Amino acid sequence: MTAPVGPMTLHWSPRSPYVRKVMIAAHECGLQDRIQIVRTVTGGTTPHRELMRINPLGKIPTLELPDGSVLYDSTVIIEYLDTLHTGPKLFPAAWPDRLLALRRHALGHGMIDTGLLLVGERFRPAETQSAPHRALWEDKLRACVDALEQEADALAASGFTIGHLAIGIALAYLDFRFEPMQWREGHPRLAAWHASFNARPSVQANLPVDDR
Repeated sequence: MTAPVGPMTLHWSPRSPYVRKVMIAAHECGLQDRIQIVRTVTGGTTPHRELMRINPLGKIPTLELPDGSVLYDSTVIIEYLDTLHTGPKLFPAAWPDRLLALRRHALGHGMIDTGLLLVGERFRPAETQSAPHRALWEDKLRACVDALEQEADALAASGFTIGHLAIGIALAYLDFRFEPMQWREGHPRLAAWHASFNARPSVQANLPVDDR
């Protein structure tokens, strides 16, 4: 696949943490001006037939390239964008740095997945919601935050990668959707690291918006 010679089109929503990952990554790579965004509503129980013609999963983010190629999901899109610039890479090339970045990404991305399960449960009829599942997902999120508190100093001391991006977005999603969880309590080092994450221009340029 060759580099695009025209603008890329991103199917986008201001609420999606996965889309936010892509937008922040594009900014970090200096590519934000080469991406056109298209508001695309997915989820719920109504299939998005038009989107499914180019992405059969019918999910966002989906990136259309000038040559007609289509990329999904967020991780694939970001790794592609990371090939289009000459600055510091979000995906380190050399081991063990790459392995560390990928492991951190797996944790952050998994937290987002878990958070979305909890959000989805809210929209189910009350009589069909599962208290044991909610408790399990909440416990997993708390365990992740506890683990990240132990890793916060190492995060702060290492260069910004896809792992930092995913973890930063995951914690921001807890603020966005689960403010009562108050994850910063008892996690001062992680809170300090996340404040530095939030101060990045790429992050400030792509804040989540609940326009439901």
